[in-house]
Amino acid sequence: MQNSKTVWEPPLESAFKLNFDAAIFSELNKTSVGVIIHNYKGEVMAAMSARGPTIHSSEEGKLLACRKAVEFAIDAGFSKLVLEGDNVNVMQAISSQEANISLLGNVVEDIKLLIRGLQWVSISHTRCSGNKVAHVLAQHAKTSIEDLYWIEDSPA
Repeated sequence: MQNSKTVWEPPLESAFKLNFDAAIFSELNKTSVGVIIHNYKGEVMAAMSARGPTIHSSEEGKLLACRKAVEFAIDAGFSKLVLEGDNVNVMQAISSQEANISLLGNVVEDIKLLIRGLQWVSISHTRCSGNKVAHVLAQHAKTSIEDLYWIEDSPA
């Protein structure tokens, strides 16, 4: 499912891996987003733990988390990304060249528009075990009263 915007591969040192996840707390009618961005050495470059909107499905939560993650990465100045998430349907939807006409198509198309502005992107699915840090950050937002951001730092 690799999807590169260009035919060249960036040097390993210039691309950053972005993992994102959403957590759903149905008993509280809340969602949250976790994002971790690290370099090729595994050093944390940026992270986010933020509250999300009320949603109707897990897939909607993951798509909204993806959009928020990409917006965060762009705002933080990252332009070459390996974008990883643990929902195969979400990752396939955003890597597809076809227009998405599903109920969540507007969110998918927003994400595609955002990633078209990047210098380079690779989109891939990872197992839940490969997305643990983003998951923990999403869970952390459950009790937070404000969104938390770390730049060139990492959460405890």
